[in-house]
Amino acid sequence: MSTPEPTAATPSAPVSPAHPRFAEALARLGLQVEVRRFPDATRTAAEAAAAIGCKLSEIVKSLVFAADGVPVLVLMDGSSRVDVGLVRRELDAQKVERADAALVRETTGYAIGGVPPFGHATKTRVLADRRLLDHAVVWAAAGTPHTVFPLDPKTLIAHAGATVVDVREPAK
Repeated sequence: MSTPEPTAATPSAPVSPAHPRFAEALARLGLQVEVRRFPDATRTAAEAAAAIGCKLSEIVKSLVFAADGVPVLVLMDGSSRVDVGLVRRELDAQKVERADAALVRETTGYAIGGVPPFGHATKTRVLADRRLLDHAVVWAAAGTPHTVFPLDPKTLIAHAGATVVDVREPAK
């Protein structure tokens, strides 16, 4: 009777808490970032900032709008609101409105509250508000409402293929 040959344990790649599509995008881009998963949702900028322990303005909101029916992604700091009039002017569009949940998922492949700044299902025009550059590091969703990752804003904007613009509502 023969004894079975011992088999060497094969190391497996670490499992990322990021959404699989976003983890693939990170690998494709050669980006190694620390994706953090939180037990409580980080769906809103306020929830994310509280969980991370950072300023609200250090959170990146990835917001989908429809400009004359065409999806566009706007990256905005967590403490600010998008001025749709400025987006309309920037895109030379007649009408700009927030996308509904179905259009967000169709365009990005992710649900509202977990949309990352890149790694989307479709190629979409991206605008990044200039205020994101005010920070050394910003935090963005990693494809789920429970995951975030840090990155310097210049690198994030470059990988998103974004145009830097001023589309923030004036402070009141």
